Amino acid sequence: MSGNDLREIAQTMVAPGKGILAADESVATASKRLESIGVEPSAEVRRNYRDMLLTTEGLADHISGVILFDETFRQESKDGKPFPDMVADVGILPGIKVDTGAKELANASGEKITEGLDGLRERVAEYVEKGAKFAKWRAVITIGDGIPSTYCIKANAHALARYAALCQEGGLVPIVEPEVLMDADNDIDRCLEITEFTQRVVFAELAEQRVLLEGMILKPNMVISGKKCDRQAGVEEVAEKTLTCLRRTVPAAVPGIAFLSGGQSAVVATEHLNAMNGIGNVPWNLTFSYGRALQDPSLKAWGGKAENRDAGQKALALRAKANSLATSASYKPDMEEDAA
Repeated sequence: MSGNDLREIAQTMVAPGKGILAADESVATASKRLESIGVEPSAEVRRNYRDMLLTTEGLADHISGVILFDETFRQESKDGKPFPDMVADVGILPGIKVDTGAKELANASGEKITEGLDGLRERVAEYVEKGAKFAKWRAVITIGDGIPSTYCIKANAHALARYAALCQEGGLVPIVEPEVLMDADNDIDRCLEITEFTQRVVFAELAEQRVLLEGMILKPNMVISGKKCDRQAGVEEVAEKTLTCLRRTVPAAVPGIAFLSGGQSAVVATEHLNAMNGIGNVPWNLTFSYGRALQDPSLKAWGGKAENRDAGQKALALRAKANSLATSASYKPDMEEDAA
């Protein structure tokens, strides 16, 4: 695939008013979420759940792409069509998670390194043949006592860049996801410090490994207070400090930034995105690539019951529309009240 093709796909992924549905949970994570609503997980139940999500009427109006896990990528819809083909037929780009998860980083207690580079060139070729247009790789950066280390950040940045280069070589647009976790007791300024340093290192590695910036998407965390922090920053402060970080670190050549929700509630994630676009004055399209913040209301409304399929789809459609509006700072909180 040429550089122009990569550019075109990347631009489509962050087209105005559209975002990305992250439905790439591993088998273990997907099973835990099903168990949380009292549903016994199995490959068939996971397939039914993804089928409910991906056949939501009008989803393509607000969703440009969907990230799938390998299991889902190889499954078929209730109509017998492979999921990648099904979403492509309605105008949604199929994507694939290609990392194999975060493991303990050697000689670095409490820190992680994402694995999956072995055999990646061959896996990329297979996914492209089956219709994938983009890929995702998530690096995990933990804030804690004495961490993250520079060693951890550099190791993960190097792996992200190697992944991105292999994807572009093979014809996939890489989503580069360096996630600074929000689980600790740090304040928002500590999150800003770590996120800024992480993104600086990531883009230095991307440059070293000749990654085409116009043919990639950045999927960062928002700059936010840790969950256990006594003082939780408000919506406007999160928006301002997140944009400050991005302006300091992200080259203008990157076509778009698709934020992860990182455990934020569905509504709060939407409010933060809306506030950032209200401030604006940045060279990138600011959009969303949410997992739980799009799926959780749908998962709970569906509850594993066939008779609740429509309710699950309506809940997903609402969140997709709300976040679509947030990409132009047009979201209004009364949307939630009207839906309720």
